[in-house]
Amino acid sequence: MSRYYVTTPIYYVNDAPHIGHAYTTLACDVLARFMRLDGKDVRFLTGTDEHGQKVEKAAAEKSIDPLTFTDEISQNFRNLADAMNFSYDDFIRTTEARHITSCQILWRTIAERDSPKGRKNIYLDKYAGWYAVRDEAFYTEGELQDGPGGQKVASTGAAVEWIEEPSYFFRLSDWQEDLLRHYAENPDFIAPKSRRNEVVKFVEGGLNDLSISRTTFNWGVPVPDDEDHIMYVWLDALTNYVTAVGHPNVDDALWEYWPADLHMVGKDILRFHAVYWPAFLMAAGFALPKRVFAHGWWTNEGQKISKSVGNVIDPFDLTQRYGLDPIRYFLLRQVPFGNDGDFSHKAMVHRLNGDLANDFGNLCQRVLSMIFRNCAGKIPPSHGLQEEDFAFINGIAGCIEELRELMEAQAFHQALELIWQHVGNANRYVDEHAPWELRKTNPDRMESVLYTLAEGIRNLALLTSPFMPDAMARVFEQMGVDVDQRGFDRLGSSNALASGTQLAGKPQPIFPRFLEEEGD
Repeated sequence: MSRYYVTTPIYYVNDAPHIGHAYTTLACDVLARFMRLDGKDVRFLTGTDEHGQKVEKAAAEKSIDPLTFTDEISQNFRNLADAMNFSYDDFIRTTEARHITSCQILWRTIAERDSPKGRKNIYLDKYAGWYAVRDEAFYTEGELQDGPGGQKVASTGAAVEWIEEPSYFFRLSDWQEDLLRHYAENPDFIAPKSRRNEVVKFVEGGLNDLSISRTTFNWGVPVPDDEDHIMYVWLDALTNYVTAVGHPNVDDALWEYWPADLHMVGKDILRFHAVYWPAFLMAAGFALPKRVFAHGWWTNEGQKISKSVGNVIDPFDLTQRYGLDPIRYFLLRQVPFGNDGDFSHKAMVHRLNGDLANDFGNLCQRVLSMIFRNCAGKIPPSHGLQEEDFAFINGIAGCIEELRELMEAQAFHQALELIWQHVGNANRYVDEHAPWELRKTNPDRMESVLYTLAEGIRNLALLTSPFMPDAMARVFEQMGVDVDQRGFDRLGSSNALASGTQLAGKPQPIFPRFLEEEGD
């Protein structure tokens, strides 16, 4: 069985989870579910990043110790993952003993090896430069701009401060050519293409050695053999991806999942994943992840999301208002994955009432209700399907090949568009064959048509289940499809529904219409 390892970034615990966190993890969850249904052995990792100056400051402002603070905030992220029905296999925290051990051994491995220019990868010196606590990132003079009151800020808008302190450095500059070679030989390593171009341009512009330790605060992983220093939070954080698959025990069965098939990240942290992380891995002699995908950001009704503006989108509130699976559908259907998107109530209701209630929901309700009323509540006999019936069923099932390609490319919106083309075909099939008329003129053909439509719905539910697992589980339950029959190996007319299967009572709406609230 082939393996598939997908990771979210580990989320920084200085604040509450928001729509961006849910969006990233949702994309990974859909991929993980799809790959499992396609017969792969999947490892899906998420978790929290709990060290660094920003966390130490946030805890101090609440007059609590950092670990107590991170315990509370990390649990909020786990609660979000559970509330959104994310099927993660491991939730890692960087304060765990396994991770601290992993970080220190990775440091030693890198330190013991030479760079491509024959120099030790890590050396001790002094750092003097600009640092943004909010981003936990170093910036050069050329990356800064004037902010409010003449204060210098990074391109992200984060305030920077000048710091000078002893620091261990990683010889990032020595890995420039190796990185560029890897990008050229693996054009799909960074996606989408626009982000890849940004990274290549940045690396071609020349790399400076990277400060990878701090001495002015102590909430972090101690540097091996020098506890006056703690590791740079990003070296600490990025190591989670190997910690979670057994590092440093490369004989562990989990290590067989490495290298990761996909690191999913927001566009703001692409450089750390596409430049620093592969350089660290090269320096350690480890295989590189196969792909890093950087998605865009969401706005709220056209406005940039900001705590100060007060328009932060709470994913818990969204799911209570619209339902979990409609939110999952909207986020991945509304905009091309990788682009920025805008969340609006109008667009959400349009998708819920149009795509879900009218198209898919009404299809299920019409067909299953006709079977319930006219076939004694059982899947009818097929009476020998006609060529057009097989073509209809296998046309749905056959799109799995194209879906595989789209999912491997993280083109979620196109995958859903493809499925919905077949939802449209199914609704047209109902109208064209009019089983309510056949009931009077040709009852056997009515049963064949309803059987064909039931098979179409079963196949559509299989393809849609990674995106909306709860809703599709209700479809399967209403149709009497057992749990062990819900994999992609059951697609197509040759893995058909058994005639005589009892429906689970009178069919209930899968996607009720959203009733506009007063003032909307």
